[in-house]
Amino acid sequence: MNMSGGRERLVVIGGDAAGMSAASQARRLRGPDELEIVAFERGHFTSYSACGIPYWVGGDVGERDDLIARSPEEHRTRAIDLRMRTEVTEIDVAGKRVRARDVDSGAESWTSYDKLVIGTGARPIRPDMPGADAPGVHGVQTLDDGQALLDTLARTRGRRAVVVGAGYIGVEMAEALINRGYEVTVVNRGSEPMSTLDPDMGRLVHKAMEGLGITMVNDAAVTKVLTGQDGRVRAVATEDAEYPADVVILGIGVRPETGLARAAGLPVGGHGGLLTDLAMRVRGHEDIWAGGDCVEVLNLVSGQEQYIPLGTHANKHGQVIGTNVGGGYATFPGVVGTAVSKVCDLEIARTGLREKDALRVGLQFETVTIESTSRAGYYPGASPMTVKMLAERRTGRLLGVQIVGREGAGKRVDIAAVALTADMTAEQMTALDLGYAPPFSPVWDPVLVAARKAAAKVRAF
Repeated sequence: MNMSGGRERLVVIGGDAAGMSAASQARRLRGPDELEIVAFERGHFTSYSACGIPYWVGGDVGERDDLIARSPEEHRTRAIDLRMRTEVTEIDVAGKRVRARDVDSGAESWTSYDKLVIGTGARPIRPDMPGADAPGVHGVQTLDDGQALLDTLARTRGRRAVVVGAGYIGVEMAEALINRGYEVTVVNRGSEPMSTLDPDMGRLVHKAMEGLGITMVNDAAVTKVLTGQDGRVRAVATEDAEYPADVVILGIGVRPETGLARAAGLPVGGHGGLLTDLAMRVRGHEDIWAGGDCVEVLNLVSGQEQYIPLGTHANKHGQVIGTNVGGGYATFPGVVGTAVSKVCDLEIARTGLREKDALRVGLQFETVTIESTSRAGYYPGASPMTVKMLAERRTGRLLGVQIVGREGAGKRVDIAAVALTADMTAEQMTALDLGYAPPFSPVWDPVLVAARKAAAKVRAF
């Protein structure tokens, strides 16, 4: 049954990548006479790059608005009823309606839907410990978060920063604060930074961070945030030490924002994200879709559901959802777990499984690690690169690749991402016809050198 005078109504919860991509794609396929679109966003911004926030904080990106792909006004010109500063507080699945609250006035109202898209994203993990909510302690997930951090930096006299966690956000924020002239300490629970890498590769990142002047404290968990007489943060404490801080950044990851969905009885997985089918429809619910950082995705290499919050996935989810809501057909088959980052000029990339991922799912494998260069060794500007490759025993199937190096290293991971998606073996990879000229690569590209060694090693079994 249509709820709005013959037209169908699509309601979208969340105004960033997945939600607004879905709304925009649905609008391309169905005009306002056929489909009414109402979208709710609790913040001040829509369709922005959260991935760009560290570079804005660090000064590489000049203005906040440079990170905004499409403003609320631009969405509204496309006949999308976008309601800003409005938070959905309840989903009534049986009644096919949502309750929304105006953040500023507190006024509440119900809106019915024929089709619902959930794009509620993720929230930064705030540790449950004393002082975690003190002034000067910041998570960095939204543009509002980024602006709040910049406001704190502008009015804080001290120049000591502590970053808690050494994943992508932690590492990128540490570099951003170094660029702003801060003394930076990173407190990391793991044995090395970048737990998305194996520890031997994370060690290379550790050395690069120390080379930037960042103090790395590994194998340490923050137990509390200490505050001064003014209530503001003054230090963070571990079991063994205290680290003075005028500002603290929480870079310990995010969790899927699925409280609404859970309360409505929608299915969530072991990682806390919503579970969907290949069309991004919430499992067991014909008229509800979900995408972006609030869902779990299938890892094509392990065959298991995984939580990988990335803007690339969110935009693809939105396209798939919008196509299906708009009357077309599209699927999202899964991911191989590709990610790339940097610390100053050190590029960090990974795809597929780490050693512990492969062990967890019962795979037997061999690993090889090779040292090569980004260009022919005799060509000016050639820089070192380390490539680690995992391949399955006996079959030789590629399982994962990690790359750490200087200019030209990071995007080489895309070769491995394609090979993983195509279910190639290390042996098959050695025959790939990659582009070669001395300014771009040695005769044997570093990824292919690793593939040759991996292929030889698994043949022994």
